[in-house]
Amino acid sequence: MSDIEYFYSAHSLFAYFGSTRLTEIAEAAGRRIAHRPMDLHKVMEGIGATPFNARSKGHYAYFFGREEERWAEYRNAPILSHRPTHHDNDTTLANCMLIAGLERGIDIGPLAHNILQAHWRDDADFASAETLAALAAQAGIDAAPLLDTAGTPEIRALYAKNTEEAIQRSVFGSPTYFVDGDMFYGQDRLEMVERALRQPFSGTWPRI
Repeated sequence: MSDIEYFYSAHSLFAYFGSTRLTEIAEAAGRRIAHRPMDLHKVMEGIGATPFNARSKGHYAYFFGREEERWAEYRNAPILSHRPTHHDNDTTLANCMLIAGLERGIDIGPLAHNILQAHWRDDADFASAETLAALAAQAGIDAAPLLDTAGTPEIRALYAKNTEEAIQRSVFGSPTYFVDGDMFYGQDRLEMVERALRQPFSGTWPRI
């Protein structure tokens, strides 16, 4: 059985909402999760999407207002009452730390969840090495070797590869999941992911 491919960024609100549910679904189906941390801003640019800062007030009010409130309640995923203070910080260190963990054969799922949760629930700074080290410790992971290699050309190349692959595969945003090649965009498709693991949907993807 193939892995569930999971494209996301370590600062993504909707990846946070889906994180625990994705783990539950994968464990129930006996599938592994193949983490693909990516540069979300470059992906959005690469697919020609409207930049976040160019979207309408109505868009923000719905997706990062009402939808945010509802999904936080539905997934039992507490969030801040305001936009995270550090949300516009560079995500490279956090994403590359996760990739460095993958390269060492570490199950980075708990660390990825800790980073997402700390950002949206506790206003933590995912660009801070000290913060990331503490979150890794909570997951039982030694952060030192991961942080030491996160900035190396090898890890940065893997980060760029994930990002380019996301663009080539028409990933629309974070999170996006693939089940045996079929793409599901958004954590609100997780119940479809669950069904696809039991019984694939008819039809094919990609269409182009």
